[in-house]
Amino acid sequence: MTDYIFYLGEYAGGSIPQDVWPDVQRDASAKVARYERIYTVTWLEPNGRDMAVCAIADAMYAFDRLQAEGGAIQSAGVGSVNESRATVNAPDTSPAAQEQEFYRCLRLYADVYRGCG
Repeated sequence: MTDYIFYLGEYAGGSIPQDVWPDVQRDASAKVARYERIYTVTWLEPNGRDMAVCAIADAMYAFDRLQAEGGAIQSAGVGSVNESRATVNAPDTSPAAQEQEFYRCLRLYADVYRGCG
């Protein structure tokens, strides 16, 4: 199990609060385990699996936050000062886009091959 100390220290993460980490880590570990079942995964470094879990956990948490907050911020205000910018396209948070990002995170730390059955 990839612990929060590894996430903060070795991976240098910090976007996921400690109280949320167990749930996000569990889901990210399950995603890595799924990839290990359907692909031949060769880790590029000894702690590559833990690094991939952390990267996927960060992506999962970011997608969850985007969806919970209703998408990207298009304007901001502080006190009486307001700023609006040109409309930005909201990030794609579809299941397909999420899966693509999780796979990209895995590929940062592993060689991945689809095996022949």
